[in-house]
Amino acid sequence: SYPGKAHMFILCTLMLEIFVPAVSTGSSAGTPVFVPTGGDLNLDVLDADFPKTFDFFLWKFKTETVMVTFQPNGEPNIREEYRGRIEVSEKKYSVRLKHLTKGDSGTYVARVTAGKDLILAEYDVTVQDPVSPVDLISDSVFNNSTCNVTAACTTPESSISSSFRCDAKTCYQEGGRSEVNTSGGSLRIYLSAESIICNHSNQVSWLKNETNLRSFCPKIAGELNMEQLYKTLHFSKIIPPQDV
Repeated sequence: SYPGKAHMFILCTLMLEIFVPAVSTGSSAGTPVFVPTGGDLNLDVLDADFPKTFDFFLWKFKTETVMVTFQPNGEPNIREEYRGRIEVSEKKYSVRLKHLTKGDSGTYVARVTAGKDLILAEYDVTVQDPVSPVDLISDSVFNNSTCNVTAACTTPESSISSSFRCDAKTCYQEGGRSEVNTSGGSLRIYLSAESIICNHSNQVSWLKNETNLRSFCPKIAGELNMEQLYKTLHFSKIIPPQDV
């Protein structure tokens, strides 16, 4: 019955906490994992890492919360507060934790008891919100056959600006900061193939806004087009039709 399973889960947890205090581990740091808010987390452990025989296996969160235990026959026992959020994977002893919130950030540990307590896997999980959209604002000034453009990338959290210059042959970035880092991610402004690009990203998402630099410099663009037209007419030749 359901009460019996709950009682067994509590009993197994107490046994693990009381009788197996020593932990052996080959690593002091877990594998970093980043998950978007509302996303799922796969907690994997390799069968090859398992001892041939063991007493208990469990997944813990922040060292004190047992989420699920497994008996040697592979049957899982999920803690009440995680029911509906934990799915047992097709991979034996691996699980999926669903619908993560920022409160789920922390360390997840896979422990097995086989004579002594061993850590088989450890994940340092960070839950992040996706980045916000980025706006691109610009202003241009034409002077002496060059076009100077000041552009700014803005988000609700931060902003960054830089200056660009175009002549009839090329465009280049010439000043201002190119990147700013905040707790929520990275904001960059740069030039690529004559386009100003604003890039807002973090470990779980990436958004950009871009515009062609030549669109701010129509006179320069016109001069460039005339130069290209002249070269085309100057170097092309008419090939007369040949008799078949």
